[in-house]
Amino acid sequence: MKYFVLLAPFLALIAADFAAAEEPAHKNRLHLETSAYLQMHAENPVDWYPWGEEALAKAKEENKPIFLSIGYASCHWCHVMEKESFSDEEIAAFLNKHFVCIKVDREERPDVDAVYMLGTQIMSQGGGWPLNVFLTPDGKPFIGLSYLPPRDREVIVGQTVAVQPGFLTLCKRVAVVWAEQPDQLKEVGDNVTRALKQVLERPILPPDLAERDAIFRAFDRALEKEYDSRFGGFDFEEGNNQIPKFPQPSYLTYLLKRNASGQATAGNMLRLTLERMGRGGIYDQIGGGFHRYSTDRLWTIPHFEKMLYDNAQLLSIYAQASKTLDEPKFADVAHGIADFVLAEMTGPDGQFYSALDADSDGEEGAYYRFTEQELLDKLSADQIRLSETAFGMPGEPNFDEKYFVPQFFGAPQAGKLAELKQTLLDIRSKRNKPFLDKKVITSWNGLMIGGLADAGRILKEPRYVQAASKAADHLLKTATTKEGRLLRTPDIAGDKPTAYLDDYAMLIEGLLALHEATGEKHWLDKAVELQATQQTHYWDEKGGGYFFTPDDHSNLIVRGKLFADSALPSGNSVSVSNLKKLAKLVPDQAEQYNAWVEETSEASATLLNDHPTSTARMAAELVP
Repeated sequence: MKYFVLLAPFLALIAADFAAAEEPAHKNRLHLETSAYLQMHAENPVDWYPWGEEALAKAKEENKPIFLSIGYASCHWCHVMEKESFSDEEIAAFLNKHFVCIKVDREERPDVDAVYMLGTQIMSQGGGWPLNVFLTPDGKPFIGLSYLPPRDREVIVGQTVAVQPGFLTLCKRVAVVWAEQPDQLKEVGDNVTRALKQVLERPILPPDLAERDAIFRAFDRALEKEYDSRFGGFDFEEGNNQIPKFPQPSYLTYLLKRNASGQATAGNMLRLTLERMGRGGIYDQIGGGFHRYSTDRLWTIPHFEKMLYDNAQLLSIYAQASKTLDEPKFADVAHGIADFVLAEMTGPDGQFYSALDADSDGEEGAYYRFTEQELLDKLSADQIRLSETAFGMPGEPNFDEKYFVPQFFGAPQAGKLAELKQTLLDIRSKRNKPFLDKKVITSWNGLMIGGLADAGRILKEPRYVQAASKAADHLLKTATTKEGRLLRTPDIAGDKPTAYLDDYAMLIEGLLALHEATGEKHWLDKAVELQATQQTHYWDEKGGGYFFTPDDHSNLIVRGKLFADSALPSGNSVSVSNLKKLAKLVPDQAEQYNAWVEETSEASATLLNDHPTSTARMAAELVP
């Protein structure tokens, strides 16, 4: 004991040294944020700010350009750039000296992402995440791009070796031009901002909405050009088997509606696409649920992240198609989606989490793939034979020339197949799972509430409807302020972002689906109440349609209305769907609801007339 007392001060010093060694070398302002994505950058040497008045004021006061970087927690290339560039001391020191650096989680601030993604597309015809944009001190974009390697590297273009400039080189060039010729960059920022306002704000002379049949003909012609008649899906280029294919839920919803109205070609496109997606690697054949997109034409190898919003929309689509197309296998896929979400992406209070990462152990897809040796070691001889027949493994590796991503080729032995899936799940369960982003997003939860309600009603699965009801109860309690307004991310601590148009529209849609599934009036009453709040704070009295941000919130260079679909349908098109349903369910307000339907549809005429595929969900709402 005596010796311990004498040694105690030295032990304390040693412990303090170890503690100091374990403290991160850097800790920027993002360590105060609750977003999982922002927390991933909290120990970068970059002096990051979250989006807000402090950073915007600093840029103006010091007359420095802003470096804005936008991403999300399950984004593979966001992780790569964080490790390569934002953890690099030299790059960070240069950024800190010459720019005000802002990090944004696009899932928390879709308003910021929407403006600067469109700005980047205007400048470069491209986009993607991470989205890296250089802005003037007053927030006007003049350069936008996605991933760049940290430093220059040689690339082969045809027969020529060229040098691809790296991120640090770009930053240095921007800093030099800003120091020597800032007016050039300001002029670009002014031009891009004018273009943004023309697209996002109401047009001075909005066109009249074309005849519905003309819109449908234009859409159908465009779909035929994009459609892959061999493997299903869209964005197909003849001869290019490696172009990524996305599920395109808004396209599929349009096809559902057109098929229901008697258009046989739409039904054929829908059937083949859903069949091929459900058989491919984009669908997790072992654990259920869809990955983000396929990296190839055949739906074989996915980009492995799983997003709540994809699975929510596809759940409803597969459930509906199982009935309208009389396809039991589509019902099986719908069950797989629902059971996966309830098992892997659902919180203790029924809330739905936003995303599962593509990566584990630092590699994309490591959790989902199998090796031949692994299968030979852990499956019985009968299971190996069934695995080859049903999933194409073992056999010829289909991923990185050494791994298997299961595809489904059919299996008559349903009971044996279930046993095999469980064995393969047991193998996976011993691996490190991908990161689960437990952020709760109101709009995405609304989509999943609707998906489960639809699936439960159509597939006669009461537990799906019960799960949707539980989630809705929790969301309405946590996402509603005492003033009756919605929050974007209700489960986070601290200041909670306000809701956007999508949050209202998609939650209302989910509540209406619950009302249809249960017949319970209180879901309808809440939908009516939220629609009234949406009308007060988002409606454009002059031009019709809904702004993306409320009338009392925005520090962006433009307040706009979004009609184009992305991975999610536009809030305006979902609102039209909601209003049409409300007009039937609440007869004494039908005239007003129908008037808002017409005004919102007419406000989207620019896209509907000339580019109907860009607003497919709105086009679907025109189908009688």
